[in-house]
Amino acid sequence: MYIFFIVLILIASILLILAVLAQNPKSGMAANFGASNQVMGVRQTADFLEKFTWTLSIAIVVLSLAATMTMPTNNIASSKSAVEEALEQSLEGNQNLLPSAQPVAPAETPAAEPAPATEPAEAPAE
Repeated sequence: MYIFFIVLILIASILLILAVLAQNPKSGMAANFGASNQVMGVRQTADFLEKFTWTLSIAIVVLSLAATMTMPTNNIASSKSAVEEALEQSLEGNQNLLPSAQPVAPAETPAAEPAPATEPAEAPAE
């Protein structure tokens, strides 16, 4: 059903583009040159194209909401982004670069022996 709504949105979008391109400009420099187009039913065509444009734009909004409601949820919830997958792969491949869980005991160094206490030398006898 989701694909069906997407196809309808694409068709409506293409028709909307064509309807907008077929309309006469209502303002600007080009509108001054098209004043003679109001003869022999061209006015009714312009009204039809305007109503058709509004109808297609409303249809695209409604179809977009319907497509959102029918969107499959398993693809959204279970899919991982490419960044997450690349991060997991890099972590799996570089296990030796990660710090280990058990702390490494520092190598024991011998304690420095205290210097022997020296007594002051005796004064020479006179």
